[in-house]
Amino acid sequence: MKKKIAIAAGDPAGIGPEVSIKAALDPAVRRACAPIVVGDAVVIERHAAASGIRAELRVVRHVAEADWSGKWLNVLDCPQPHGSRDSFGKPAAASGRAALAFAEAAIKAALSGSVDAVVAAPQNETAIALAGIKFDGYPSFVARATGTDASRVYLMLCFDAIRIVHCTFHHSVKDAIAMITREKVAHAIETTHHALRQMGVAHPRIALGGLNPHAGEGGLFGREEIDIIEPAINAAVAQGFAAAGPFPADTLLHRQGFDAFVVMLHDHGHMAAKLLARDRAAALTIGTPILFSSVAHGSVYDIAGKGLARPQAMIETLLLLARKS
Repeated sequence: MKKKIAIAAGDPAGIGPEVSIKAALDPAVRRACAPIVVGDAVVIERHAAASGIRAELRVVRHVAEADWSGKWLNVLDCPQPHGSRDSFGKPAAASGRAALAFAEAAIKAALSGSVDAVVAAPQNETAIALAGIKFDGYPSFVARATGTDASRVYLMLCFDAIRIVHCTFHHSVKDAIAMITREKVAHAIETTHHALRQMGVAHPRIALGGLNPHAGEGGLFGREEIDIIEPAINAAVAQGFAAAGPFPADTLLHRQGFDAFVVMLHDHGHMAAKLLARDRAAALTIGTPILFSSVAHGSVYDIAGKGLARPQAMIETLLLLARKS
């Protein structure tokens, strides 16, 4: 039996529905898993037509009604107000609400056991803010939707053989630094270890990056490495976790023999990932009871509805979840 993976269609005004359709119809994806797109069926049909994609939709109200025996596209209908169906290419409150409604419906399907994993197409934070919804990224959203403490959930960027875990995520640099404590760093190591074990790594080895330039240069450029990060690593090692560092953030990924890298700040990980794996990194949420990932690119409003969106990141993410689930 192939694993069932729900694809939350993302912002209706962006490229999310288009890459969701293209990825769900991709032959390699269909060989690896049973995809079902979660979104407003009217939006999905409109994006397919605008993008020149020939797709027969099989619209269902429950995952149990889906059928993967033919070439059609299964769509779990999540109808939204007409405002989310109106236009391409600009943020709007209705499309922000719709993107999160699709993601929430997919998460509920995973919690119920109807699907084995969820992958989310890109949302747009401006659109979500226009809707008046508090949102600082999918990890905390998934935490709230699954009843998990958001402070104990992390983002793991995956591409090629590289996995980057972020100790802090969508926060100002000032706030992020204040959040970096011995307990937080130690818990990030533990969560990363367990995620790697779930991914089939028998004996995970984890490298940690520093916060300051040159990992503090022995205290010359800051003491966070000495007072916080190194003690957290030592505590983790004492508990049996294979962790090492802190290493300078700018050379962290050059370190050999590690299965994952834990970085302190959002840009420490994202800048490297977007340089090395443009439009093809998977953004995996770790520390929650469900398997959830999103793609590490945005809604790209300027090409929405033009058939130009590349689904590679979505395809790679689906294949990763098919293996992991």
